[in-house]
Amino acid sequence: MRGETISQTETQLSASQFIGTVIAVQANFYQVRLEGNKEEGRGNKEEGRGNKEEGRGNKEEGDFFVDGEETGISLASGILLCTRRTRLKKIGQQVMVGDRVIIEEPDWMGGRGAIAEVFPRKTLLSRPPIANANQILLVFALAEPELEPVALSRFLVKAESTGLNVALCLNKCDLVSDQEQQLWRDRLSLWGYTPIFISVEKNIGLEKENSELYQQLKDQITVLCGPSGVGKSSLINALIPSINLRVGAVSGKLSRGRHTTRHVELFELPMGGLLADTPGFNQPSLECAPEELVHYFWEARSRLDLGLCQFSNCLHRDEPNCIVRGDWERYQHYLEWLEDAIVRADALQQLGNVESSLKLKSKSDGRREYEPKLESKKYRRSSRRLQHQNLQELCQDMDGD
Repeated sequence: MRGETISQTETQLSASQFIGTVIAVQANFYQVRLEGNKEEGRGNKEEGRGNKEEGRGNKEEGDFFVDGEETGISLASGILLCTRRTRLKKIGQQVMVGDRVIIEEPDWMGGRGAIAEVFPRKTLLSRPPIANANQILLVFALAEPELEPVALSRFLVKAESTGLNVALCLNKCDLVSDQEQQLWRDRLSLWGYTPIFISVEKNIGLEKENSELYQQLKDQITVLCGPSGVGKSSLINALIPSINLRVGAVSGKLSRGRHTTRHVELFELPMGGLLADTPGFNQPSLECAPEELVHYFWEARSRLDLGLCQFSNCLHRDEPNCIVRGDWERYQHYLEWLEDAIVRADALQQLGNVESSLKLKSKSDGRREYEPKLESKKYRRSSRRLQHQNLQELCQDMDGD
């Protein structure tokens, strides 16, 4: 997952165009939620688009209206099933969950439309594939399954590598004592995080509007991440009761959760904002350069804010006058994952050297695989142009004789 900050611009819309947000992707189809009527206008204000008096998105009526005529699309859903215009396919424009798009020529009675344009993205995550997210909410359980510091640290580092804001939520707080909660609060503060303690089962920390979690999620596009079995789907069901996501139990043999979320989807929060449920993982991969890893640890960043190491390429192991190396709890995590990052970087470099002597071939059954490149002088036939040039030279030599 890697976040990229991109500027966003708006364009003028025609009478048959509308703005929406992609909330789910299914094969070559996209579920797009149309944006509600706003005072700033949906499109060109001079044409009256976005005028509440025209009834476009009139909540009191309960239906979605276009130019005063009922569309048959309920405002409660406001969702169109769309395809992507061929022009976007030709230019290689991908459509992702979270993208703000322009829908044109919608079929209101059939609930269909076509995506004509994708607005520039503010942020972009590759895994999970989500656009325009503001923050990551990392969900772990204090018990069942037991909270493992190494696994939590690895997820936090992975989340930090996206460049998005990271918040931490600890579920099932009803299964541990107040003293243990305080121990985790103090421990995580040294890591640079202030956890939000909740219990979906007992409805602790989920009081609407007044809870810390609601304030964290309000008016944001949040990516929900965490290992399987910690209660992510249950949390979404508690926040948005109308969804009723499938929930799986924790495996008794492995003390791990079973995967219940199979794809990425955005859900609208009652307090405002969108929540992305992503498939759970038990061991996220860290795919970063060795020199980047240190910046994903809050403790290391805070030390680097106070000064610099003697060497600019310091990896903070045994280099002299290193300001990062020291007595902080996750330093051993850093050293272990640094070795993994170095091994991965070396393997990628060797692969690059190997690929220089290989070429990618597409087989008849659609498979793609590398094949050794042939030596041009020994195995490759010369081109007809070269053969013609050689023949001309031979004729000239014969004429000269």
